Amino acid sequence: MNTSKSRRRVAVAASMAMLATGVLAGCGGDSGGGSTPTLTWYINPDVGNSDASKGGQATLAANCTKNSGGKYKIKVELLPNSASDQRTQLLRRLAAGDSSMDIMSADPAFVTEFAAAGYLAPIPAGMEKNFTEDRVQSSIDASMYKGKLTSVPFWANTQLLWYKKSVAQKAGLDMSKPVTWDQLVSAAQKTNTKVGVQAKLYEGYAVWINALVAGAGGKLVENPSATYENIKLGLDSEAGKKAATIINKVTTSGVGGPAVGSSDETASLTLFQAPNGGFLVNWPYTYGAYTGDKKDVAAAIYPRTAADKDSAPPFGGIQLSVGKNSKHTDLAYQAIDCITNQENTTAYMVASGNPSSRKKSYDDAKVKEAFPNGIAAQIRTSLDKAVPRPLSPYWGDISGALQLKFSPPSAVNQQTPATAQKYILDVLKGKALL
Repeated sequence: MNTSKSRRRVAVAASMAMLATGVLAGCGGDSGGGSTPTLTWYINPDVGNSDASKGGQATLAANCTKNSGGKYKIKVELLPNSASDQRTQLLRRLAAGDSSMDIMSADPAFVTEFAAAGYLAPIPAGMEKNFTEDRVQSSIDASMYKGKLTSVPFWANTQLLWYKKSVAQKAGLDMSKPVTWDQLVSAAQKTNTKVGVQAKLYEGYAVWINALVAGAGGKLVENPSATYENIKLGLDSEAGKKAATIINKVTTSGVGGPAVGSSDETASLTLFQAPNGGFLVNWPYTYGAYTGDKKDVAAAIYPRTAADKDSAPPFGGIQLSVGKNSKHTDLAYQAIDCITNQENTTAYMVASGNPSSRKKSYDDAKVKEAFPNGIAAQIRTSLDKAVPRPLSPYWGDISGALQLKFSPPSAVNQQTPATAQKYILDVLKGKALL
């Protein structure tokens, strides 16, 4: 397998960090003396974090420990808040051969990177059917690398267009029909309200850029499975320029708010909750987290980049993977089978607000209660249309370079896509540093 220069740099950095800090020693595996094996599950922050009483991943760990009949027990280790920081920690541990990497909750784009580097334990052939049945297709697609299932769909995320009914009505927008970004900006200006987006220098900004390019019929990466020498980018294109136009319009018109360049999911939700908040693109957890008048809040399909093309809602979520150096790969996959079963994924969706990758979850009465007024069905529809970020083994570097050249968002112009594309290619070929 061909390995990129950037990945070699990460591996070297990981080894140096291990020697300098000593924090990467395997902390999972057997607890000794023939006792019950302990599986370490690295979880991303959620509703419960490490508290097993809140319904989050820690709760699922406790449930599956109990249901294992003494075959294993699961302890959770909490990853950083930022997806980029989560990637860095997991990648360093995997590169260092850490034996505690029994189960990992990871972003789909980063799982591809881990798979390409050969860091993941293969999924047992007899379990592949269990791990793909009843899953939304977008979550299955995100679990594949070169035609093979390399991770397990856990929860499947997609962004929706959230709006206040009163604001949309005042603006004269028919939200039962597709809405474009240009219409959103005009509606916000007409009603003196704001549009919440994520444009901070972090992974969430790359999510927005990718959705805009895909919504214009383009692709950030034309051949995601290619080696870095042969990779072809589609950013310097009409689709890339259309994305740049929208970013510039949202940020320079004032509708994105006074701090759009530092806005992440939390900040954009806060903007939406303010009295002058009108519209927001964000994940389904928004409804549960919204503290204002929920009777005035509704959700629609993600905005269109171009009026004549379907939108491309961002796909996110979490995949579960097992590190190749885990001492208990078979038990880890048995635990994942428990974590992702129908009962647990549905309960997790209700408690956390993170959508299930299982289709049947959306017919559950508790899910419909947690996401009322047709929001559950809207999530399900959006997942069928969702488009992931490029599933390239170099996405970490591509994303980092993309964010840098598109920042600050207020300075994005028609030359930005070409400048960014050249910089990304230079980074991948070792001619420039992030």
